[in-house]
Amino acid sequence: MNRTRQSNVLFVVLDTVRKDRLEPYGYERATTPELSRFAEEATVFESAIAPAPWTLPVHASLFTGQYPSQHGADQGSPYLDGDTTLASVLSAAGYDTACYSSNAWITPYTGLTDGFDAQDSFFEVLPGDVLSGPLASAWQAINDNDYLRDLASKLVHLGAMAHSKLASGESADSKTPSVIDRTKSFIDDSDSDEGWFAFVNLMDAHLPYYPPEEYREEFAPGVDPDDVCQNSKEFNSGARAIDDDEWEAIRGLYDAEIAHMDAELGRLFDWLRETGQWEDTTVIVAADHGELHGEHDLYGHEFALYDQLINVPLLVKHPDLEADRRDDLVELLDCYHTVLDTLDVDPETVGMGGDTAGAVARDPTRSLLADEYRAFDGAADPDAGQQAILEGDDANDYAFVEYAQPVIELHHLEEKASEAGIDLPDDHRAYSRLRAARSTDAKYVRADRIPDEGYRLDEDPDEKSPVEPADDDVVAATEQALARFEANVGGAWDDPSETDTDDVDALEEADEETRDRLRELGYLE
Repeated sequence: MNRTRQSNVLFVVLDTVRKDRLEPYGYERATTPELSRFAEEATVFESAIAPAPWTLPVHASLFTGQYPSQHGADQGSPYLDGDTTLASVLSAAGYDTACYSSNAWITPYTGLTDGFDAQDSFFEVLPGDVLSGPLASAWQAINDNDYLRDLASKLVHLGAMAHSKLASGESADSKTPSVIDRTKSFIDDSDSDEGWFAFVNLMDAHLPYYPPEEYREEFAPGVDPDDVCQNSKEFNSGARAIDDDEWEAIRGLYDAEIAHMDAELGRLFDWLRETGQWEDTTVIVAADHGELHGEHDLYGHEFALYDQLINVPLLVKHPDLEADRRDDLVELLDCYHTVLDTLDVDPETVGMGGDTAGAVARDPTRSLLADEYRAFDGAADPDAGQQAILEGDDANDYAFVEYAQPVIELHHLEEKASEAGIDLPDDHRAYSRLRAARSTDAKYVRADRIPDEGYRLDEDPDEKSPVEPADDDVVAATEQALARFEANVGGAWDDPSETDTDDVDALEEADEETRDRLRELGYLE
């Protein structure tokens, strides 16, 4: 197939947005009129699966085309270390590249902004010269020192903890308008003969929810954000109950945040149309993961791999894609190859080996634009997921999801439980590592401390009735696919891992100024 070459790519991640709260996916409330308009000229994917249920590993997968266990960016090692990023490849190929976000995981600290010509986290508590300041020294010491690195994730939560510090009370102003404005300025100033790649993460729908008043009054009239539970650990630990009325209020605030993001995204889309750049720009809109609001007796996006977290929205506008809906399975890490395909860039032929060495090669079997999409028997160098599918006897396609033990969330969960006089049992799901295989019809989740869970999604989309592999051939085939994937990435997580989150205070060796700075930013309580 002759590809229609595009000059530009706009990649938007709606952080923590669940699919069923968007109008293009059937939501009855008018949360997303701009996305609905966009969906009329885009492909809407029904079965897009995230490789993890939280920001850092998902974005690392988007930027490297690898599964979390391959790129290694997770809570035990909370940064991307040594992997060549999509932005590095595109910059080497002559494209102007920029990353704008209000998510504190997407910063130079974590390596996710490596390769971007321009980046700004809009994380206003961080000074512009922070990389030479005391926080940077602490970050480097924690992650480079053998003694401290193993404990880094107990101390630093650049995502939820820092965002919580910012997005509360009077300091809850959304950074999204600034993100959109900066993106427009970058595009306006781009003078590359090749084109540009802009990556945007909009953070409003992440806890805590403090939407602008006009959206709050429309979607959660009379609700004071300070009167509802804004801390998922309080609920998940059992320290805080939430009744139906409070859940309704929480969901209303969440809808209001989504509506605000939608309006700002529409402002960017309209500007691209008005400036004549829309037709030459491929636009990808996705969520990195979703959120639980009481389903499965959980709040937030921790300790589980249910579909509300990993079956995410994905909409793509490209001239070679039909403006239609697709039910076939898609993995978010395929977006890496799709962007390369869109701009006709291959890391192996860019010609700057030092900058692009080690980058995952462009693979048409993982490009949404290719006729051979997910026909993995044509892959030149199959990865762990492709191998797991090729090695199977069934003809089903599978996506794979990984969730290493959530040390940071566990630490704070234990704190909330302790404050309430609650002893968490050893078999609490918060102590478990989870991996899953998912097809369009079934899912199988392997855990190391809680029972495995299998579901027939075609019959039980809400995952309320677990099914044993011995009782269902489709679930059995999904479990076998997961086993093959596990073997390809180093073995199953069968034995419970041991994590003592209170054994050592790794900041004992840090000076008081550094400790105060970390405490000010919300990294320490």
